[in-house]
Amino acid sequence: MTAVTTPPGRTLAEEGGLRLEFVRVFARPVAQVWSALTETSRTVHWIGPWTGDPATGSVELTMTAEEGEPASTVTVHACEAPHRLVVGMASWRLDVTLTPEGDGTRLVLSQPLNDGDDPTTIGPGWHYYLDRLAAEVDFTQPTDAWDDYYPGLKDVYAAP
Repeated sequence: MTAVTTPPGRTLAEEGGLRLEFVRVFARPVAQVWSALTETSRTVHWIGPWTGDPATGSVELTMTAEEGEPASTVTVHACEAPHRLVVGMASWRLDVTLTPEGDGTRLVLSQPLNDGDDPTTIGPGWHYYLDRLAAEVDFTQPTDAWDDYYPGLKDVYAAP
């Protein structure tokens, strides 16, 4: 089992339900993190390739670490380069913001959870993908395989 060394996200109880929140700080400028977050030639290395024209309001994303039907339509709700991306995937809404922090970049990913969503499976999934994003931002090898990674994380995201 892999030791979790990156900062974990957290499950927050809010009026209306639960929300997952992840904060990562990269030692790279905002433009480089934005590139890894949005350009299909780079997303292929951490989450998967996408096709289509985001200007139409949606793209097709194939998540490379998912089983079953990994392809899904991603609706682009907001794209304010290079600082904010809000997308919808199935019934999920993800809000990602990038802000300068020192010489680097602070990334915050937030996802409100729907009734019935399990933060102990969703949280570790985004944690895993964010570690893979960090590897792409730093041009290093991606993190370990999901099966080696998940057991060390599931209890971290239990609802408060």
